[in-house]
Amino acid sequence: MKKTALVTGGTRGIGKSISLALKDAGYTVAANYAGNDDAARAFTEETGIPAFKWSVADADACAEGIAKIEADVGPIDILINNAGITRDGFMHKMDVEAWTAVIDTNLSSLFYMTKPVLEGMRARGFGRVVNVSSINGQAGQLGQTNYSAAKAGVHGFTKALAQEVARKGVTVNTVAPGYINTDMVAAVPEKVRDSIIAKIPVGRLGEADEIAQAVLYLCGPNSGFITGSCLSINGGQHMF
Repeated sequence: MKKTALVTGGTRGIGKSISLALKDAGYTVAANYAGNDDAARAFTEETGIPAFKWSVADADACAEGIAKIEADVGPIDILINNAGITRDGFMHKMDVEAWTAVIDTNLSSLFYMTKPVLEGMRARGFGRVVNVSSINGQAGQLGQTNYSAAKAGVHGFTKALAQEVARKGVTVNTVAPGYINTDMVAAVPEKVRDSIIAKIPVGRLGEADEIAQAVLYLCGPNSGFITGSCLSINGGQHMF
């Protein structure tokens, strides 16, 4: 029986590449998205992957969305916690909404999304959870105290949960992308983009497919001895 994967933020950018990589590898895939109906509709028409709309920052919506996917598509064996937002600003100007929106979407969502699927994974003796963090959760970034704090929290969540479920055949890992050639980065002024690339030892932005292939490996049958780990994919920009 095919294993079923759910990718949050799975209809655009890195999430879209992950969804496609999983489908191409033979998994049954469902994608979550938060608000861009046109992009989600185009994604489903292009890929044949169903897209389900809810906010991962809402615990009840996560439980309801997961229940619908498991009823319509099948039990979730693989969860990719990829959804994320930014609300950048210097700390002395940041308001509470900008803080809580990023923490809820980028960090609290891991709890809201993972808990409903965990018991099924444990019972079946197999599960893969891959959490998408960021280079800025490792190195920090000015103007992103909210984002950096949330993405740093992803690493702690991963390491703690990995210890809890390892003996049940469930692995929990993180990938931490650097600067990737997505629409968001492409929209940055050329001068700023050039300054970013100048700090990357390999001399270029990463590609979404490079992140997707790393995630695909962590989801596969040969990755069962990797858990609680972080794979940094940043072109050598941050090494530790």
